[in-house]
Amino acid sequence: MPGPDAVLLDMDGTLVDTEGLWWQAAATVAESLGRRLSPADVPHVHGHTVEDVAAYLVRDEPPGPPIPDDVPGRAIPDDTARRAFGAVADRLTDAFAARVAADVTVMPGARELLDGLAAAAIPTALVTASPRRVVDLVLPRLDHAFDLVITNEDTARGKPHPDPYLEAARRLGTTPARCVAVEDSPVGVASAREAGCRVLVVEPGNGLPSLDRVRGVCAEPGRVGKLARREW
Repeated sequence: MPGPDAVLLDMDGTLVDTEGLWWQAAATVAESLGRRLSPADVPHVHGHTVEDVAAYLVRDEPPGPPIPDDVPGRAIPDDTARRAFGAVADRLTDAFAARVAADVTVMPGARELLDGLAAAAIPTALVTASPRRVVDLVLPRLDHAFDLVITNEDTARGKPHPDPYLEAARRLGTTPARCVAVEDSPVGVASAREAGCRVLVVEPGNGLPSLDRVRGVCAEPGRVGKLARREW
C-alpha cells in the first residue's frame, strides 16, 4: 500500500503520556500566582505552548495591563509585563521538565508504529509544542531516529497555528497535503488541519494507529481519520 511522504507525530499525549505532567506543572505555577486551575482551564492549557500558557496565567496578574485574549503569548509589549511573563514561562518549563525527567510512560503502540515507519523507510518528524529541553528528555525513551524534530523554539507561532506543521513539511522537502499528522488534542488537530495535513486523531486509551491505518488515511477522501467517535 502506498504511504505518505512523511508522518508528522505530536509528542505529549500522543507518543508519551505527559499531558497529566504538563497539567500538574501548570497547576503548581498557577497556585503560586494565587490561581487555582479548574476543568474550565483545560482548553487553555492542553496542547498549548509554554509561552501561551504563561500568558494565560499572568494576563490578569499585576504588574502590567491585562493581555487581551486574542494576543499570542509572545506579543506582550509592556516591559514589566514581559519580565513577569518570562519568569512564569521559565517556571513552567522547569516544573514540566522536572516531572518528565522523573517519569515518562510511552503510549501503547507508539514503539510499534515508529518501528514500522522505520522499516518502511517513511520519513518521520516529531512536531511538538514542548520546548527542546523537555523533548531532549523524551527522545531517548522513544528510541527512534526521527528525520526531523520541530520544537516550540523552531517557529514564530506554535500550535494551534499551522506554522509547526508547515515548517516540518518544508524541511522534509514535501507538502503538508502529502503528510499524515498524528495528534491527540484539539489544539494540535487545528494546527495540522490548517496546515493542510491529513490527520489521525488518537483518543485516550486507544493507543497509536497501525502502519496500515496511517497508510490507509491517504486513500480517504477527507483530511481527518478517526480512531474514535469524537471529532474536533
